[in-house]
Amino acid sequence: MSEITVYTTEPCSFCARVKGILKAHGLDFSEINLDKDPEGRMELVRRTGMMSFPQVLVDGQLLGGYAETLTAAESGQLDDLAAA
Repeated sequence: MSEITVYTTEPCSFCARVKGILKAHGLDFSEINLDKDPEGRMELVRRTGMMSFPQVLVDGQLLGGYAETLTAAESGQLDDLAAA
């Protein structure tokens, strides 16, 4: 199974939605909450070029945020990750 990491912050309704999508597809993931971690936020920007939350990485590669995760769910890409 792929290694999935979700970068979140609080409060963040889109973060909760992304986690719900991943759970609904039976995917395990690690959550890194950067609510009070400015250095962690800068590292996320360096790694992904993104400053918004959530950000989902699959095996170290950027999947994207809420919209991209929803698209992956609708296209079957998340089911493929669960089967891998």
